[in-house]
Amino acid sequence: MTTEKQDGLTRRAAIVAGITGAASFAGLASAGSGAPASAASGGAAVTGGSPSRQPVVFLPHGGGPWPWIEMGIGTEEERAALLAYLRGLASVPKSPPKALLVVSAHWEEPVPTVMTSARPPMLYDYYGFPPETYAITWPAPGHPELAARVRSLLGAAGIASAEDGARGFDHGTFVPLKLAFPDAAIPTVQLSLKRGLDPAEHLAIGRALAPLRDEGVFIVGSGMSYHNLRALHPRAEPVARAFDTWLRDAATRDEGERDRLLTDWANAPSARAAHPREEHLLPLMIVAGAAGKDRGRVGYDHTLVGLKLSAYHYG
Repeated sequence: MTTEKQDGLTRRAAIVAGITGAASFAGLASAGSGAPASAASGGAAVTGGSPSRQPVVFLPHGGGPWPWIEMGIGTEEERAALLAYLRGLASVPKSPPKALLVVSAHWEEPVPTVMTSARPPMLYDYYGFPPETYAITWPAPGHPELAARVRSLLGAAGIASAEDGARGFDHGTFVPLKLAFPDAAIPTVQLSLKRGLDPAEHLAIGRALAPLRDEGVFIVGSGMSYHNLRALHPRAEPVARAFDTWLRDAATRDEGERDRLLTDWANAPSARAAHPREEHLLPLMIVAGAAGKDRGRVGYDHTLVGLKLSAYHYG
């Protein structure tokens, strides 16, 4: 595992390429300059302007640095479809987000933990690839104030949390977001999963963080709806299809029934065959918790290596 800090990160003036004048978070300038967030703002709402309510999304990020190297995974048409979906992610919010909060399948801690660096480094958490894949950059600024707000909301819900000032963006974050937001202009904070991977706990984490949506924060859960690396071949198609059929029904139900089904996901058809270990599914639980009463819809419906793959959007 290699960690490389990005030097010379400058403050980005626009929230999205070609969009100017968008209201910024309070404290954004200090976050971009490397100054610490104001202590007085620790538990305050992250506000500024009149943000529109942001959606929440669970998406598939693929494997390793796949968009920039031929890995022999899937057909050209399958890879093109996933690329097109991830590149279109920026158009999902109705208004430009003020910040991104990303839950990656590739980070677990004893308690939910947030990155607090104003200049997050890169974390190349994959192995055995050509040197150029360890030179990929996505120098989005961090947002210490948003990190403090996340911890404040979790604490108010009785959920212990922690922070990490050194961790960088892992590939569950930088792969999809480099495609969706190539200018790396939007302040981004990454949030870990909680070890033990209890679905009810992650639904509760999402519910606690739901107010961020009204503060201009776009919450993204990055994982995979099917993740069994030992059975990543077309012969597993019936397994992937059975679980995907169940998942899209569960993820698009009304809030109460959705939460009940997702909590009991391990008893779904082909559940453990599709997810021998559930870290790539758990970001969906946080997304569903933050969705509240919003009904989910299928945002992506395709295959990879002939296996069903899906994304879910709320709001």
